[in-house]
Amino acid sequence: MNERNRSTMKLDYSTEDLATLISRVQEHFESEFELELGRFEAEELVDFFTQQIGAHFYNRGLYDAQSVMLGKIEDLNDAIYQLEQPVDIG
Repeated sequence: MNERNRSTMKLDYSTEDLATLISRVQEHFESEFELELGRFEAEELVDFFTQQIGAHFYNRGLYDAQSVMLGKIEDLNDAIYQLEQPVDIG
């Protein structure tokens, strides 16, 4: 991904997904740190982590998908090789 795409790439969550993420952040901070976060603070944390590490997980997903595709291509190559017939021209 080039620098231009990085600066304009934005992850949009559905209303339901964002509400779930905010709730999970609030629950985590309450149970782990005994801190109560309001919706605004929790949403800011979701935005911060999305901006800071979201691309890492996005790229990891791309690498994983590429790995699966390469495995499938190898399987296809093996299947084609098995279809080859012996040739005796000599």
